[in-house]
This record gives sequence, structure tokens and C-alpha cells, in this order.
Amino acid sequence: MKLATATMFVAIASACITTGAFASPEKGLEIAIEADSRDKGFGDSTAQMTMILMDKYGQSTERAIRNRTFEGDNEGDKSLVIFDSPGDVRGTAFLSHTKKADSDDQWLYLPALKRVKRIASSNKAGPFMGSEFSYEDIASQEVEKYTYNYLRDEELNGLDCFVVEYDPVDPKSGYKRQIVWMDKAEYRVHKIDFYDRKDALLKTLTYEDYNQYLDKFWRSNRLVMINHQTGKKTELVFADWKLQTGMTERDFEKSALKRTR
Repeated sequence: MKLATATMFVAIASACITTGAFASPEKGLEIAIEADSRDKGFGDSTAQMTMILMDKYGQSTERAIRNRTFEGDNEGDKSLVIFDSPGDVRGTAFLSHTKKADSDDQWLYLPALKRVKRIASSNKAGPFMGSEFSYEDIASQEVEKYTYNYLRDEELNGLDCFVVEYDPVDPKSGYKRQIVWMDKAEYRVHKIDFYDRKDALLKTLTYEDYNQYLDKFWRSNRLVMINHQTGKKTELVFADWKLQTGMTERDFEKSALKRTR
């Protein structure tokens, strides 16, 4: 009788774990806050970036890009992306002012038209410059933009990780939810599964080749986004990271788009 009771308890416990009965929104939020706090204080950063676009047949094209970021205080981070090659995109620049609660402000400068185009909040789910990254993927991921649910612990590539569900607060987000794998030792994101509004797996993003700067801040040198629904892939390869370079908010004003070189 005792053995049967014990067996039944183990079966019920296993079922509860499988169905996420032990999931915790409180722990999920704590993990997100800790990850965010560990990256505070970098000030600003610059990096060279190569964007590699691959179609479902394996054919690829490359773009050379400069990436700049300014750490936000009361609001989210600001970022500026400048395309240097090939010729058809040279001089194109993208500016993002991430908001913690409201919709982000984003602009795209098109040199051929000498015009700055504002990205409407309804278009944030659209592809960024033909890549598998959307406009909302390019913006900084502020804690306030999601609700959280810790799901489980899981090993990924030999690392002990938290697995946390991120649910976007913005109803105009292109995603219903994201499942994030984050290592327990340094709170670095290693993998994200993106689910579309119909809750079907849309994309997977992996972070590779982390390096540490200023003895504190971790940066991934290779991001790979795979679109499971189209078979396309985009890689972002980073080099020459520099932090605390002395940039100011003026370098990230809307007017700066036309001054990019």
C-alpha cells in the first residue's frame, strides 16, 4: 500500500513538472532583473559587425556595419546602426530609442532619398533590412517590456541554465512569447526560441563566442537567427568591441542620422 502510494506521488510530481505546475513568475522576474543589473554601467559601446544573409538554398550576401550603443538611465538604451557596404545600402542608418514602458522610437535614414523615415509601432515585427531580425529584435530588451515565468533548470551546451518564458507586454509585438536559456554562472543569454502570434515556433536565436570586457561586461561575437518557417538564416558577427568610449546622447539624436559617415 505504501509502495503504491509512493509510486503514485512520483507520477503526479513528474506530471506537474512536465506541465509547468512549478513554474514561477516571481523567480522569472528575479532572474531578468539580475541579468539586467549585471550589465549596468557599461556607458556606451562600439563594434564592427558583419551581417550575413542566407536564403533557404544556402546562398549568402554580406553587409558591413558599424554598431553604436548608449546606455540609458531613466529610459532604455539608444542604438545606432550604420551600413558601410555593399553600395546599395551604404550610408543607410538606423536609430532606436528604446522605451521601458511605451513603444520604442525608431528611425531609418535612406541616403538615396536623403530622408529620415519613422518606423511605425505597427511595423516593429517587420524584417530589419531584409534580415531574419525584426525591428523589435534590434532594440534593447528592457525588463519592463515583458512579464516573466521561470520554467525549469536545463543544461545547454554543457552549461547549467535557467529556462524562462518572456511574454511581451506590447500587444503590437510580433511574438506571443519567447523561451530564453540563460546560464546560471554569468546570467548570459545563450538561446531564444521565438513563437509567433499563433504560438507556433517562428525563429531561434543563438549567442556564441562570449568575451568579457572591463572585467565585467559580456558580449557575444556571433549571433545566429534561424527562421524555421522560411528556412532563411541571418548571422551577425561582431569584432573590435570598445566600451566607455565617451559618446554622449547628442550622438544618438535624430539629427545625427544625416551626419553619419
